[in-house]
Amino acid sequence: MGCFVSTPKDSSGNRRRPGSIGEVSVYVPGLRIPKPVDFALSLGDCLSKNIVERLSALRTRIVVMAGQEGPTITRTKRKSATQHGGSTLADLQQALEDYLPVLLGLVENGSHLQYKIQFGWVNQEDDAEETAMSNAWYEVLSVLHLMAALSLSQANLLLLPRASTDGHQPKVSEESRRASVDIFLKAAGYLDCAVRHVLPQLPAELRRNLPVDLAEGVLRALCLQALGQGVDIQLGMAIDSTKATLAVKRRLACEMVKYWQQAQDNITNLPLANGWGEKHRLFVKWKYVEAKAAAYYYHGLILDEGNTEKSHGMAVAALQAADEYFKESKKLCEAFQAAPPLSRNPPLWGTMKYLFEKIPKDTSSKVRVNRDLYTYERIMETAPTLPDFALALKPDEYQLPQVDSSWRTENVKGGQSGATNNLNG
Repeated sequence: MGCFVSTPKDSSGNRRRPGSIGEVSVYVPGLRIPKPVDFALSLGDCLSKNIVERLSALRTRIVVMAGQEGPTITRTKRKSATQHGGSTLADLQQALEDYLPVLLGLVENGSHLQYKIQFGWVNQEDDAEETAMSNAWYEVLSVLHLMAALSLSQANLLLLPRASTDGHQPKVSEESRRASVDIFLKAAGYLDCAVRHVLPQLPAELRRNLPVDLAEGVLRALCLQALGQGVDIQLGMAIDSTKATLAVKRRLACEMVKYWQQAQDNITNLPLANGWGEKHRLFVKWKYVEAKAAAYYYHGLILDEGNTEKSHGMAVAALQAADEYFKESKKLCEAFQAAPPLSRNPPLWGTMKYLFEKIPKDTSSKVRVNRDLYTYERIMETAPTLPDFALALKPDEYQLPQVDSSWRTENVKGGQSGATNNLNG
């Protein structure tokens, strides 16, 4: 059940996009903005004034905050950022967390109330400017997507290098790096819950008509991106550690390749060609190629430890592949930054700062043949297969909250009264 309405591209001018979003360490999709809803008109005859007013107040708070901050929240905000990622992000995240338990009362135990309100949201990656659906599960899905996007924004702020007090190059503190991994896992948890527990609640027809922002492939890709960037941070910390072996670094780099490959596979056939969508596609492709550069580099170093001519030859092939992927990743990075909305690379740090210096140097010192004889295709053909490791990083096990206690005494007219929450099945 439930109907949907899609508003054609830019017909009402609600989709405000920034021309530039500043420095980007983490891809954050343009924030989807909720449209106002008249709960009293749709639910006034079914629910008490108290619950209707609570729903209205909680959602209006989100509409106002997201409408004011949404177009600019993904920009770099160094001055207003706190160690937790910025007060605006935290306030909007809290507003969503306050709203969700009350919202879930509309869908509890298959309540007919879930079909009574048409929830509208402004899209960013879809060609249609807005999508409205008369199904409260669409609202739950949109809320989880926004919570994940805000978490990714928070991680981006943490991972922008800060000027150091000792006059050295700008850097990201170890505290910020560790905190960002926790945030990536939290964002992945929201998205994993959306895919496994919320999408299945929507009828097949509505699922087919979801905006591409909320398509299963995009949600899965964003989840995998969060995990891939979490491993990237772990690899950077391993590079800085004197105790981490080459084998540990290679394993992390190879895991990173798998996360980004799966992310790319999930969006390959989706129509991500509109504004943020094209930027999203380029980011995934860039990070996938960048991860392959890192993986082949460490694989080459380990192969070079062998004493045979064969192992040396394979090491050379792996390092050549790493160098080629590294060059390709720099071109893809430039394409990503140039795609609208425009963005900039922060100062190099972590994994890529190290590899930026090491890959060209180590490749040239190990390769003792005339490089001109090797075309890109020849190098890729001779590159050894990367080892296959099980993926260690998993999303947080986020569960939808219990239905708010205010529903316990609610007598729904024309339906059932409140009952226990069975949303997580």
